Amino acid sequence: MYRNLLSRWLLQGEWQAHRWQIVAALIAIALGIAMGFSIHLINTAAVNEFSAAVKSLSGQSDLQVRATQPTFDEMLYPLLAQHEGVAIASPVLEIQVAVPAKLEDDRNNTLKILGIDVYRAITITPDLVGVPEEGRAFDMLSDDAIFLSPAAMEWLEVKQGDRLPLRLGTKTVTLRVAGGLVRAHAGQRIAVMDIGAAQWHFDHIGVLSRIDLKLKQGVHHRGFKAALEKELPAQYLVTETVDQERRVHNMSRAYRINLNVLALVALFTGAFLVFSTQVLSTLQRRPQFALLRVLGLTRNQILLQILRESSLLGILGSLLGLGLGYALAATALHIYGGDLGGGFFSEIKPSIQLSPLAAVLFLVLGIGVTLLGSLLPAWEAARAHSAPALKSGSEEIALTKLQTPWPALICLLLAVILTQLPPVAELPFFGYFAVALLLIGGIAWMPSLTALLFSGLFRVFNRLTAGALTTLALARLANAPQQAAIALGGVLVSFSLMVAMAIMVASFRISVEDWLAHILPADIYVRTEVRQDALGFTPQEQQVIAATTGIERIDFIRSLQITLDPTRPTVTLIARPIDKTDPGNTLPMTDTALNSTEIPPEAIPIWVSEAMVDLYDYRVGKRVALPLSEVQQDYIVAGVWRDYGRQFGAIQMQLSDYQKVTSELQVNEAALWLQGGVTPEQVMAALKVLLFGDTLTFWQPNEIRAISLKIFDRSFAVTYLLELIAVGVGLLGVAASFSAQALRRVKEFGMLRHIGVTRGQIYRMLALEGGLLTGFGITIGFLLGGGISLILIFIVNPQSFHWTMQLHVPWQWLIIMALAMLMAAALTALLAGRHAVAGNVIRAVKEDW
Repeated sequence: MYRNLLSRWLLQGEWQAHRWQIVAALIAIALGIAMGFSIHLINTAAVNEFSAAVKSLSGQSDLQVRATQPTFDEMLYPLLAQHEGVAIASPVLEIQVAVPAKLEDDRNNTLKILGIDVYRAITITPDLVGVPEEGRAFDMLSDDAIFLSPAAMEWLEVKQGDRLPLRLGTKTVTLRVAGGLVRAHAGQRIAVMDIGAAQWHFDHIGVLSRIDLKLKQGVHHRGFKAALEKELPAQYLVTETVDQERRVHNMSRAYRINLNVLALVALFTGAFLVFSTQVLSTLQRRPQFALLRVLGLTRNQILLQILRESSLLGILGSLLGLGLGYALAATALHIYGGDLGGGFFSEIKPSIQLSPLAAVLFLVLGIGVTLLGSLLPAWEAARAHSAPALKSGSEEIALTKLQTPWPALICLLLAVILTQLPPVAELPFFGYFAVALLLIGGIAWMPSLTALLFSGLFRVFNRLTAGALTTLALARLANAPQQAAIALGGVLVSFSLMVAMAIMVASFRISVEDWLAHILPADIYVRTEVRQDALGFTPQEQQVIAATTGIERIDFIRSLQITLDPTRPTVTLIARPIDKTDPGNTLPMTDTALNSTEIPPEAIPIWVSEAMVDLYDYRVGKRVALPLSEVQQDYIVAGVWRDYGRQFGAIQMQLSDYQKVTSELQVNEAALWLQGGVTPEQVMAALKVLLFGDTLTFWQPNEIRAISLKIFDRSFAVTYLLELIAVGVGLLGVAASFSAQALRRVKEFGMLRHIGVTRGQIYRMLALEGGLLTGFGITIGFLLGGGISLILIFIVNPQSFHWTMQLHVPWQWLIIMALAMLMAAALTALLAGRHAVAGNVIRAVKEDW
């Protein structure tokens, strides 16, 4: 009973004496937990909703047969329908069509149409069967009827009975909204119509996108799948719903994990703030703990008391963070949806789902981080000898162990070693650990560096007979380097992280700008309203476009998605005119490429993006196979090019080779170079008067660059927010550390007042100390942040997103931020010391141990 009373008394006394430091630590922990928990909730909700939508489209099918290209010959359907182990086979045709009523700059201005055989689909995929108007049941088979999901109806602003114009290629089709899809998931914009009508209207006669299979009872799924894969030609894929879910998960995994790591950065900064708060608190209470030891408390009781205080701090901060994180996640999902700027889940509207297990894990994480930050100060306080601890001025002796440089050097050495290790499961875990060790090593080295620097400055300024205030400030920093380093830690962590993120983002943005300038050499880009249109321009339409007055040169481009691995997202194949002797004139090549003389005449050259090297091992000179035709062709990787637009890989080849292999003559984009004196507006006006001119969309390079950079900034919006939060938490740490140290120096300030130093001079001394300390922290932060940025640019980004970039340092922005932080820290030190200096001079020095 008395022990619990003593514990509560010590806790209340500590929290009342350092309420602002406690509040700062609570805010830091809460912000770290809130950001991590909110990002986890948003990502989980988005992935779960997307997976549910995939299951809805797959229905109760046991297997799905697809092709490596978007469509395949429908003659496969009767073969599978009559297969011995198949109970029901349901053909499906997927088509992405444009909606003319929507703005051209809408990122998602397409509608997915599923063509189904309703009599087959009602058994396997009942969610895809539309509900017609009462008395018009045969609308499900009508050639002009289309059924829309609620989200599609809301987006298109139509109702049952309205006419809906849709466009694919240069053809416009007007259909009647015959009903809705009542079982479609929230936010899922899809449409369903009869498969024969879809093939006819949208010029997809004789092709399918997939065939859903329901197996007979007693058929072993895995064995049947393996046998069917051997039976079918190589261009067909046999997949399950779980393969689709894995594929969806892999699409955004790197982006989600990187966001979670960034969120943990704020929590790491909060942990250091807890550490600095607890160190300064235990130093101030050192005589109290020594007295309690004399009165009979054991070392373990002292240790448990400090850890109990820290755990309560962690519990309160974590609970506050969980509530704040839930509110942030709910708000973000309501306003922005579930993609967090990455664009992976932009077409769904997930609802937040609170997982008790996740909440408990984040609660334990917050408490664990808080206890970890308190363990070292608690251990030192419990192990301190009572007699020396009762004496005034023993605080710096307690911190002498922090001045040992070996732990810091070991951390830095381990960080360097980890940077040389390969990714694990295609994720840069060792890169993350290297960043953490670099931060820990930099912080641990600060006491030694602080003592070295300020001792040297103190000797130099003594010889120069500097002013009294400068001498006092340097004497304090030189003779109490450990306490100065603790106050410096908040500045170091926050500023180094800010420098690292600023350099990484600037390097990425400038690299993207240079890449866009290289890949957009033409004056105008023309395509239909659907990107990677399945129909595009026919050979006759290509001739009409090329004959337009004012065009000096025209390059036609064909792009489509192909599947090389069913567990991975699709790869983009781009066929265009490429000069084999100088591919760098068209593509932003890296250093590795074959000369035209090194390409065998029997092999077809392809140029792959950096992602293809990492994901598929498509290295220069390697012979590979591509699923472009039934007859196997020999392809050779002739070079590697840099691509920031397609994270999951892209392949480029000559258009003539593609047309020879596939016999497809249609293209879906044209790049136009204009004759001298001809303006883009003149050529666009001439193209618009063509018979199919109203189906064309025109893009100029500056428009594409502006939209691309807008998407880039949107993708990094969360990164900017997390960076600002880390800086804010760091400034809270500076305020808490300076405030706690100022309160501990009340006797020192009282002594200075007795020997004639005025309050104003003490204020200036505190501002000078804060400025010197922060300036040193900013300098080290530049070096540490630069090292972290190198890890992010050359290790984390290539291993996460499979692209490289050039290093660019935003000096102007960094100098502005350094000056702002320097002024903020100096002002914080000044304000923190005002309360300590404002007390009675006699009372400040009357305590003398």
